[in-house]
Amino acid sequence: MPEPVEPSPEGELEPVRVLDPDSEGVEATVRRLMDRQAQHEQQLDRLASAPDPGSPSPFAAFGMPGFGGPPSAAPPEPRPIMELDGEEREDELDALSDWVDDFLLPVYGAEVTTAAPWCLQWQEHDDVVAWLHALWLAYQQHKDPEAGLSGLFVWHRDFLTHAVAAIRSPGGPLSACMTSPDRAAHRLLPGPPPSARTEKATADASAPAEPAEPDEPTS
Repeated sequence: MPEPVEPSPEGELEPVRVLDPDSEGVEATVRRLMDRQAQHEQQLDRLASAPDPGSPSPFAAFGMPGFGGPPSAAPPEPRPIMELDGEEREDELDALSDWVDDFLLPVYGAEVTTAAPWCLQWQEHDDVVAWLHALWLAYQQHKDPEAGLSGLFVWHRDFLTHAVAAIRSPGGPLSACMTSPDRAAHRLLPGPPPSARTEKATADASAPAEPAEPDEPTS
């Protein structure tokens, strides 16, 4: 349909423009193609910016799989050494001994005196092993970069000081062991006996059962 003709300011008539019905279909087709191309470009951008399939998923903490499939298995959480048994405990004790002998004692091992005793067989003192193992785990945590620049300072202040004071105090678990570097000694101090309640329960459990009374005869 021809568009209405309006006279120009000079009084001349503009040429009549006739719309071609086929041109409208071509324009619509071109717009659809351009829209599809824009969608494809957006998809390519999303794929290019997607994380590496081998990288951990940001949703792993919620138990959701990552982009490359199910999340990788998390490393086992450390357990207190006193909860370990057999070969697992021996392997952990070997690693702890290496850390104590190669790092802790050369750096923080003060002179052996009556005020700061030590024992060359400290692995046989369960309480000392528990203290040192907890100190070692705390060291591994606070030397990690995620602990920040003050991580090791926190370890010194909140863990090392208290652990060494408890282990090497004059009345601590090693007080009957080595009090001079020239005299090696080792003695396990007996701990307190079980409580009276536990002793009673143990005695009741081990007591022989009383025989049942015979039934009275009936007439």
